[in-house]
Amino acid sequence: MSALASIPSPAENGFHIGPLFFHAYGIAYVFAVAAAIWVSRWGWQRRCGDPDLAYEVAMWGFPAGLVGGRIYFDITTPSQVPDHWWGVFAIWQGGLGIWGGIAGGAAVGLWVAGRRLGRPDLRRFMDVVAPGLLAAQAIGRIGNYFNQELFGKPTSLPWGLQISPEHRPAGYLRFSTFQPTFLYEMIWNLSLAGVLVWLTQTRRVRAPGCFALYVAGYSAFRMFEETLRIDYSNHILGLRLNFFVALALCLLGLAWFVAIQRGWWGLGGPLGDETVAPVSVSVSVDRAEPRLRPRPSGRGTRPPRKS
Repeated sequence: MSALASIPSPAENGFHIGPLFFHAYGIAYVFAVAAAIWVSRWGWQRRCGDPDLAYEVAMWGFPAGLVGGRIYFDITTPSQVPDHWWGVFAIWQGGLGIWGGIAGGAAVGLWVAGRRLGRPDLRRFMDVVAPGLLAAQAIGRIGNYFNQELFGKPTSLPWGLQISPEHRPAGYLRFSTFQPTFLYEMIWNLSLAGVLVWLTQTRRVRAPGCFALYVAGYSAFRMFEETLRIDYSNHILGLRLNFFVALALCLLGLAWFVAIQRGWWGLGGPLGDETVAPVSVSVSVDRAEPRLRPRPSGRGTRPPRKS
C-alpha cells in the first residue's frame, strides 16, 4: 500500500525541552480537561448557573478519574502492568480504563456539585457536563495515537493507520496498516456531544436525560469498537471483556433514560425546565409623598358656592 494512502504514526510519543521529556499522552489529557471545563462552563452559564462550579468539579473529578481509570486497568489487565514496583501507577505508558475513569470522576464530581446544588439543579448540571465529558474523551484519544496503541484489525482502507513493527501485537507482524479506532471514537464522541448540546439547549428531554444518553450512546459505540480492537484483553465467550461492560452500561443507560422521561420513581425533572432555580430578590423603591398643588387662582376660576 502506498504511504500516501494511509495515516502515518508519529515517530515519538513526546518531545524534549532540555532534560525534561513531555509525553503527548499527558499533554492530551491536559487539553481534554480544559475542553471539559470550557464546555461545561459555557453550558452552565447559559442555564444561569455559576460557571466557576465547572472548575471546582474538575479540580476534584479529574484526579479521581485518573485513579479510577488506573485501578480498572490494573484489575482487568494485570498482565499488561509493567513489572516494576511503580508499574501499577505508570499511566504515562498508557493504561487507563475508561469505565473506571468515568465512574471515579463522575462519583466525586457529583459529590462536589451536590454540596452546592439542590437535586433539581444537580440534574441540570449533569446534562450540561455530559457533552464536556465526550469532548474530553475525544481529545484524550490523541494520546493513544501518539502511543501507537488501541488500534483495530488490519485494513487496506485509505485511512488505515501505519503502526511500527515494535507496536504490533503477536500474529500481526506482517501487516502494516490497521483500523484507526481512536479516530472512529473521536468522530463519534464529538458528534454525540453536538447532539447532546442541541438537546440541552432545546429542552427536549427531562434532566438528567442527556447524561443517561451519554452513558448509553458512548457504550453503544464501544460495543462496535471492541469488535475491531486487537490489543490484549480478557475474553468471555469469545468476546472481549469490555464488550460486555459496554453492553451492560448501554442497556442501563437506555433504561435510565426511559425512567427519567416517564418520571418513574421521581428520577426526572420537569420538561422544559430551563434555568437554575431563581433567587427571589425583593426591591424596595422609596417613593416620595406627592405634593399637594394649590389650585390655580386668578381669571377663569369659579368662586366657591355658598350653601
